[in-house]
Amino acid sequence: MTNSAPPAIVVGTGFGCRIHVPALRAAGFEVAGLVGTDPERTARRAEKAGVARTFTDLDEAIAKTGAMAVTIATPPNSHAELTLAALARGCHVICEKPFARNVAEAKSMLDAAQAAGVTALVGNEFRWLPDRAIVARAIEQGLIGEPRFLTLSSYNALVAAPEARMPRWWFDASAGGGWLGAQGAHIVDQVRSWLGDFASLSGVTPTISDRPAEAADDSYIVRFRLKSGVEGVLQHTAGAWGPGESMTRVAGTKGTLWVDGADVWLADREGKRRLPVTPDLQLPPPPPQSDAPGHQFSHFELGPYIRLAEALRAGVDGRDPQSAVPLPTFADGVAAMQVIDAVRASAAQGGALVEL
Repeated sequence: MTNSAPPAIVVGTGFGCRIHVPALRAAGFEVAGLVGTDPERTARRAEKAGVARTFTDLDEAIAKTGAMAVTIATPPNSHAELTLAALARGCHVICEKPFARNVAEAKSMLDAAQAAGVTALVGNEFRWLPDRAIVARAIEQGLIGEPRFLTLSSYNALVAAPEARMPRWWFDASAGGGWLGAQGAHIVDQVRSWLGDFASLSGVTPTISDRPAEAADDSYIVRFRLKSGVEGVLQHTAGAWGPGESMTRVAGTKGTLWVDGADVWLADREGKRRLPVTPDLQLPPPPPQSDAPGHQFSHFELGPYIRLAEALRAGVDGRDPQSAVPLPTFADGVAAMQVIDAVRASAAQGGALVEL
């Protein structure tokens, strides 16, 4: 077991500085270096984040700092190369979602992680959000009987304005961008962690906002069937003007679960009731909500990411993570990419049915 703070490297100066750096520190790591592509920008952001050393090459960063862990918060088209470099050095890894550009890359990352024998996790930190964890536990406990029907939908205006300041890769399909990858990777993981693997689907990935035709998608609609027999729909857009609105409902033979704000409700023969947040599902206090560019979501992102970083720290220490939720592993990353690839293949054929 490692008693002192093990050194870690963060790759990526946006989400990496905003969320990875404080989450790793909260989990007991020393953030020994920051890796970026632009030396001057990386130095500026490292200074602001209180990281002493900067690099433009991950292998050099690991060699010079003795890093035991690496977290990767870069565009998806760089994930495979960076992950393989970290694993070749024997580092434990968190790689952001979307996990890779495609299933082939994802499988190469999983194979390398299994060969290295290290803890390898995907940035699906929202498994730890209390509402999602409560729903998962209620389903597992049989509170709705046999699950049969699922709807997950949302409207928001995050990228409705063409000038919206978001990571450039979000709008670049060649870099693995698009709302399906950026947000849909979390939703696919949500479905899988609640109800199991996909069997078939039909999907489309339109662009709703006023962007060039070649821009990556800002919306997706997926009609699916799971291997368990659950039928459902995913319908999400980040390109629609107006107030945000979402719906999360899963119905079974004995009851229905839904999310209202941060609360989870159950309806069955006994009536309607709110399910409590048990102590093991509570998160660290969030930072103050901020209107600063890029920081408007930190208040709900950081808490669950600390839990993910704590799981990584347990792996470095050789301990049982004792997680309240199943850890999002590289195997989950591969499975999510299989679904995302299938949606893209279906969309390319006008929404044709694709078997997984």
